[in-house]
Amino acid sequence: MANTTESGQGRAGSGPASWLANEVGRTDPGAVAWSLMHWLMVTNKQRLAGLAQEFKLAPQQMIALRILGGGPRKMSELADAMFCDNSNVTGIVDRLEEHGLVRREAAEGDRRVKLIVLTGEGEWMRTEITKRMAQPPPPIASLSEKDQRTLRDILQRAVENVSDEEAAKVAEVDSRLRRQVAATSGRPT
Repeated sequence: MANTTESGQGRAGSGPASWLANEVGRTDPGAVAWSLMHWLMVTNKQRLAGLAQEFKLAPQQMIALRILGGGPRKMSELADAMFCDNSNVTGIVDRLEEHGLVRREAAEGDRRVKLIVLTGEGEWMRTEITKRMAQPPPPIASLSEKDQRTLRDILQRAVENVSDEEAAKVAEVDSRLRRQVAATSGRPT
């Protein structure tokens, strides 16, 4: 367990006391809180990699399944959502297809466009992965119920502070992707 004080400072080394804010000498509560959240996310990567292994997937394949839960996507849309190159997504989709988790379908209206669609097995696996990912990691699960509620409430207030402009940008990207999927698949948005 990492040893930190209220200020986020603690023993030196590779733990949260040496992460982000402390590297640049920031001790203000917001910077320390952000550093601690980032540390928790980074340390949770091993848990997510282990989860992917349990399902005999690479982490990138697991992420692709999660994204495809929003509906069929073109390869380029999946690449954009995963922040990677189309050529990387081709390999990810090829392996998911080999496992019977996705299939490529021609889009209505333009048969040259291929949509990536979850199969029944792929949807089942995506749901099981989502259930497991929704379980809080041990450092959060070990907090008292009162502390978990407090953490949730604080993070909810932080999310509510996302500006209307920032939220509109996210909503526009999501809406544009949904319209593109609907236009190429014939499905309503």
